[in-house]
Amino acid sequence: MTPKAVYWDMDGTLIDSEPLHEKALRTVLTSLGITPPPDLHDRVVGIAAVPVYEMMRDELGLKLSFDDWILRKYVYYMEHVASLKPRGGAVEVYRDLWAQGTPQAVVSNSDRLIVEANLRVIGIDRPGMKSVTRNDVRLGKPDPEPFLRAAWLTGVDPAETFVVEDSHAGATAGVAAGMNTLFWPQQPGDEAPAGAILVSSLEELRGHLRLD
Repeated sequence: MTPKAVYWDMDGTLIDSEPLHEKALRTVLTSLGITPPPDLHDRVVGIAAVPVYEMMRDELGLKLSFDDWILRKYVYYMEHVASLKPRGGAVEVYRDLWAQGTPQAVVSNSDRLIVEANLRVIGIDRPGMKSVTRNDVRLGKPDPEPFLRAAWLTGVDPAETFVVEDSHAGATAGVAAGMNTLFWPQQPGDEAPAGAILVSSLEELRGHLRLD
């Protein structure tokens, strides 16, 4: 099936930013005297900011308000964002789809501040680009709302669209939205959520998107 539109996750899919997000979380927790758990990355990857905050508040004893916590995290992130690189091959696929006229959108659980900074770093921000961020929806991934909003923005039937995701939360959201969901994990051997298609290489990704 040739996609009528493609919706990209940002962190970990278009840009290799998950390590920086984790470092920002760990730095803030450590500065407050809280020892980050060893499995912090696995517990927060792909999850929206509010559930992450609630976990740290309820399980780790974080005392800050949500606004104070997210401000500290984003100050650290923005100080280091210029060092980030795109995920290998992802931007090239994005540009090839753009060149052939396929509608695309970036759909992220991050705030617009972070999404726009990431887009500038990897050089794909442009006028008229469509994106859905944490600030645009009531519920983030794994809820399907962010992807359904992207379908509304592009005017394409969800069943004729493709989602590209690296996290279980994001892929679960794509499946729940009724979209053809490509799970392209960072870690080899990571199994796809039910209903998603496992993509093990850049070549497979291009094939599914009819770019081979």
